[in-house]
Amino acid sequence: MADIITVTVDVGQKENLEEIGERAKQIGAIKHYLIDAKEEFVKNYIFPSIKANALYESKYPLSTALSRPLIASKVVEVAEKEGAFAVAHGCTGKGNDQVRFEVTIKSLNPNLKVIAPAREWNLSRDREIEYAKEHGIRIELKKSIFSIDQNLWGRSIECGPLEDPDVEPPPEAFEWVKPLNQTSEKATYINIKFEKGVPIAIDGEEKKPVDIISHLNQIAGKNGIGIIDHIEDRVVGIKSREVYECPAALCLIEAHKDLEKLVLTRNELFFKDIVDSQWAWLVYAGLWLDPLRYDLDAFINSTQERVNGNVRIKLYKGNYRVVGRSSPYSLYDMNLATYGISSKFDQSSAGGFIDLWGLPTRVAHSMLYKMKKK
Repeated sequence: MADIITVTVDVGQKENLEEIGERAKQIGAIKHYLIDAKEEFVKNYIFPSIKANALYESKYPLSTALSRPLIASKVVEVAEKEGAFAVAHGCTGKGNDQVRFEVTIKSLNPNLKVIAPAREWNLSRDREIEYAKEHGIRIELKKSIFSIDQNLWGRSIECGPLEDPDVEPPPEAFEWVKPLNQTSEKATYINIKFEKGVPIAIDGEEKKPVDIISHLNQIAGKNGIGIIDHIEDRVVGIKSREVYECPAALCLIEAHKDLEKLVLTRNELFFKDIVDSQWAWLVYAGLWLDPLRYDLDAFINSTQERVNGNVRIKLYKGNYRVVGRSSPYSLYDMNLATYGISSKFDQSSAGGFIDLWGLPTRVAHSMLYKMKKK
């Protein structure tokens, strides 16, 4: 018989965390750890994801995926402190989280055994509830048909009618994002200040990292912004229909990408797009501790030295659009870009450029033409 120690990591999931601890002790846990990791989550996980414009499959801001290596690392810390021989989680064999937890746990401490009852016993969610009832484990009655996972960076919604990819999510699936018919008839404008690629102020007021995310979730959600509904490729190879609410994430990544376009060169942007995509894949796939992620961070952080400035976004009826941007490192030169008389661009230079630029294409096309004539 093993002693059980339970761990809850607060990443902004808005649950009754004190009650979770009490429930753990009621079913026999000898100790419970409640760890407030919200600020660490924002600074060390969310902010790097903003720098990387991290959207898995161009859609998902990795809200759940980002929290898993942090949670796993805290569990390992507790396990080592308490001298535990094993850690347990409740993930099934179908999802991504089993990969994220176990790769992180085994990377940090290869000697820890990982126990996964839901996967090992092949339990469905209905069977898990039955098991809890059979063994006198008090669980909260579900107030909804949906399975929810949430933290500061987003809210994931699964199950029920959402398992049919052809069914529109019903209004009751959402909590953070207002229906469009309940949003303001007047547009909202927000100004986000970035320093070295991360947001530091909203509308001229500097805020703590957690407060910036919380504030933007509220204001963007109130304007009907933040719903993501797409078909996603899970790590284990299953295609799944995924629905999320990520108001702050979508606005911040859009603002950050726009500011990058103002201050980075074309070559930097082209290559960074490749890097960002690979960064998002590594995090989604549970490879937060892979050396490649550190390598990519080194490149990304180098580019962010100049990503300073302000971005103004217009929020209205579910739409968000950058309408202004400025930076002391801007590469935009109005004297070059203008079509007016004040332009200092010598248009006569363009002819020679076009000749040289198109030379490979013209030569190749001429050869193809000759081949077709034969």
